[in-house]
Amino acid sequence: MTPDITPDRPALRSWLPGFLALAAIWGSSFLFIKIGVRELHPLHLTLYRVAAGALTLLVLLPLLRDRLPREPRVWAHLFVAAALGVAMPFTLFGYGEQRVESMLAGIWNAATPLIVLPMAVLVFRTERLTSRSAVGLGLGFTGVLVVLGVWEGVGGAHFTGQLMCFGAAACYGVAIPYQKRFIAGSSHSGVSLSAAQLLLATAQLAVVGPLVAGAPPVPTGLSAEVLASVLALGALGTGLAFVINMRNIRVAGATTASTVTYLIPIFAVLIGALALDERLSWHQPVGALVVLAGVAVTQGLLGRRRQPAVATGPAAVEKTATSAVDGGGPPMPATGPAVG
Repeated sequence: MTPDITPDRPALRSWLPGFLALAAIWGSSFLFIKIGVRELHPLHLTLYRVAAGALTLLVLLPLLRDRLPREPRVWAHLFVAAALGVAMPFTLFGYGEQRVESMLAGIWNAATPLIVLPMAVLVFRTERLTSRSAVGLGLGFTGVLVVLGVWEGVGGAHFTGQLMCFGAAACYGVAIPYQKRFIAGSSHSGVSLSAAQLLLATAQLAVVGPLVAGAPPVPTGLSAEVLASVLALGALGTGLAFVINMRNIRVAGATTASTVTYLIPIFAVLIGALALDERLSWHQPVGALVVLAGVAVTQGLLGRRRQPAVATGPAAVEKTATSAVDGGGPPMPATGPAVG
């Protein structure tokens, strides 16, 4: 076994606290969305959280002696990625959480890799389909059907809310391989690309939001609870979490850092139960386990063990970080999900 797969105790102590903090931050984002949509239209909530995230990263750029990209081609691809990977999924999660529990939204986020792989194979040609991956996809989509509880029939607000959350995960599933194909090879840092992407998403939402939902309310008119949730989603879930994840990739390696995916639904469920007294039907956590098992199979974490060669140097960190942009979700390798 390599040190990257089984880190020694000093290495474990060096990255595990940040790893758990990251899972808690991203797992709690679904709670903050649930609180935010109490007073804000989902489009307005997304606008405010993305603007807060963009501002956070813009403050970080000069501190890191970095700058925004200048090439028009990079900005053009970031415009597409901003819509697919930020504006649309964040808004869909907001719509979904008007109808379903925050913990259930966290479970649906875990389905992202099930969309990433077929898109990467069939559309962007950045991955290839293996028999193991096919088995994992089949297992994962079986779990999706279990989470939906299709035997109970379809229809109703709750079912619609679940489909919206799955749609958000599907947006990430398209955005991640798109970024790997067109953006990840850029020489710009992950912070630079993320800041630019969030700026573009803010502009998109500033145009679409008023047309669909009217003028956004003045932030000072929001309750303290909702305002704190918006700031937490943007500044904490985007700015601070991005820095923590970059450090995790550098210290523990990209493969180990990406396994935070498996803890996010656990934190989302625990936080939803403790903070909002939410409850799930029996088939939803069971289906979530099946989904995660399918994801683990597609990533080679179950079954035959693989020995990936993972680079952990600064160049590898930056390239990995740009393959999926935070804005509330983790910058991870092409098969790793983002977070709502």
